[in-house]
Amino acid sequence: MLYSMKLRAYPNNPVVMRMSEKFEANMEKQKKAYIYAACAIVLWSTIAAAFKLSLPYYSDVLDLHILHLLFYASLIATITLFIHLLISNKLNLLKSFSKTDYLHSAMLGFLNPFLYYLVVLNAYKILTAQEAMTINWLWPMTLVLLSIPLLKQKIKPKGIIAITISFFGVYIIATRGNLLGFKFTNPVGVLLALGSTIIWSLFWIYNTKDKHDESVRLFLNFIFGTVFIFISILIVDKIKVPDFKGMLGATYIGLFEMGITFLFWLKALKLSKTIAHVANLVYLSPFLSLVVISFVVGETIVLSTIIGLIFIVGGIILQKL
Repeated sequence: MLYSMKLRAYPNNPVVMRMSEKFEANMEKQKKAYIYAACAIVLWSTIAAAFKLSLPYYSDVLDLHILHLLFYASLIATITLFIHLLISNKLNLLKSFSKTDYLHSAMLGFLNPFLYYLVVLNAYKILTAQEAMTINWLWPMTLVLLSIPLLKQKIKPKGIIAITISFFGVYIIATRGNLLGFKFTNPVGVLLALGSTIIWSLFWIYNTKDKHDESVRLFLNFIFGTVFIFISILIVDKIKVPDFKGMLGATYIGLFEMGITFLFWLKALKLSKTIAHVANLVYLSPFLSLVVISFVVGETIVLSTIIGLIFIVGGIILQKL
């Protein structure tokens, strides 16, 4: 505010005019960053509902049938990322990848999209959308815990308190508020949701060692991941084409969970003055998700979910501070 007042105080000074133009350009970039971030957050907020609504068109008993939903969603995401690289003239960057880089991308592709989404989609099938989505938000804390042995990072006492707060939030959700009963309403679903946070965290930890362009390496991850999914389907079943609603759900997930939304988020981070300007907005996403789940899926949002989510997000924010 003071900076902009000083600029207006000397409007005819050439130096001040250049500073003013730069200031306005930066403000315009920041506005665009907020728009891209808002688009990403809103789209991500719809994914829990999309998972829950799409699963009945693919589910059977144990759910390796979920592989079909995952295959079509991953294929759509791969095509989307390919088009992005083609338009932005980044396909030539693939030449800079060595054999070791491609093996690394294959390993990451096994973690995500293959293993992560296979686990998380089964969690969504077993749990309510609100429970699976909220527990899945524990991943920043899982990331901190895994970074201790894998990245040799140290954790402070405040970090331990923050992690404890977040895990207590999971306990509230898993017991649906019956804290003294020590009984999980659906232990398998909770374990799957927690397991997905470990896989997601491992994916991002090993991603930190890859210095290539983010969109290019994500494209490679999805190519390998889609191949793993395809092979798995051939082993346990055969390729099936879903009906219109099933394909619509897979397309929506592929575009807005795996593809376009990630590109929006990257653009927001690139345009923003600092990462913190837009990164903190992401904590709106789980609360918006609950609203979407309530209106679109028709679930009644229980008080234990809201309280548990507050504990989880509160612990994450405390850890960041």
